[in-house]
Amino acid sequence: MTLRIFGMSFVVSIAALVAAFLYGGSTAVLLTLVLGVLEVSLSFDNAVINATVLQRMSDFWQRMFLTIGVIIAVFGMRLAFPLGIVWLTAGLDPVDALHLALNPPTDGSPTYESIVTAAHPQIASFGGMFLLMLFLGFLFEDKELTWLSWIERPLLRIGRLREAPVVVALTILVLAATLVAPDHDTSTVMVAGVLGVITYIVVNGLGRLFHIETESGDGPTALAKATGRAGFFLFLYLEVLDASFSFDGVIGAFAITADPIIIALGLGLIGAMFVRSLTIYLVHRGTLSEYVFLEHGAHWAIGALALLLLYSLGTEVPETVTGLIGLVLILASLATSIVYRRRNHTEGVHI
Repeated sequence: MTLRIFGMSFVVSIAALVAAFLYGGSTAVLLTLVLGVLEVSLSFDNAVINATVLQRMSDFWQRMFLTIGVIIAVFGMRLAFPLGIVWLTAGLDPVDALHLALNPPTDGSPTYESIVTAAHPQIASFGGMFLLMLFLGFLFEDKELTWLSWIERPLLRIGRLREAPVVVALTILVLAATLVAPDHDTSTVMVAGVLGVITYIVVNGLGRLFHIETESGDGPTALAKATGRAGFFLFLYLEVLDASFSFDGVIGAFAITADPIIIALGLGLIGAMFVRSLTIYLVHRGTLSEYVFLEHGAHWAIGALALLLLYSLGTEVPETVTGLIGLVLILASLATSIVYRRRNHTEGVHI
């Protein structure tokens, strides 16, 4: 099963490295490989969260996520998205933006990289607020098991107020816009952040509207998995979620290269493909039900990423910091899950 799930990722990765070599030689291959490894290492929390949604979808929509979803991830977020930013902020059409990316100016005029980087306030605010809403929704949601109980249990009582995630998120947005972001970016950050909250509410609301109740609390049965419109809206939710995770990765990629082709090959074809395969693997192996706190750790990693994105409005945050915080939280939740599983198993045998 492992080979079947990851086989296509290896094939696509080899093809991406061959394309990189034909495009820019051994240097392009090295940069593509570095970007691919970077994307996979920073996106494990993304895969875990994707798996919690994907396990509710039918086999058809899971295949759509692994195929059509990859096309959206590669050509949408990793290629078209930066070009779209240049188009909107610099007034250049996508063709001229691509030309600018492939032919950096030497006369001191704005480069493709500088234009995309200048749009960081909008990107960080929108993506940060979308991810923050996801984290707060989980944090305030009533659940039997809590991981960091000393924090989570008191917040469960606050979560009885249905509007709590929105209230807390908008409060954090106001603080970030007024205290963290430069004064000239305050209105921009506010508008982009509110749009991030609205996008989450709409997309998540559509998913809940067509949510199919399961027969037990252990996950969806074969008959309960989402199909049709339900599967489509969950697929849409996953793509928006993936886009929010991709914002900081795309911007961070410019620290390695500004070439959109190499970014698309590394972050997109290699990174996004492996993240999707990892997501499918987690679903098929039942990892989330086996390691019960893994989902908790992933959501806390999302919360940390969201706050770091908002913090980056005023101070640059290295990609290594973002990745290490998420990795530490994931590993901690995995270790706690193993201890919890062994303890329960021992008690079950003793009984």
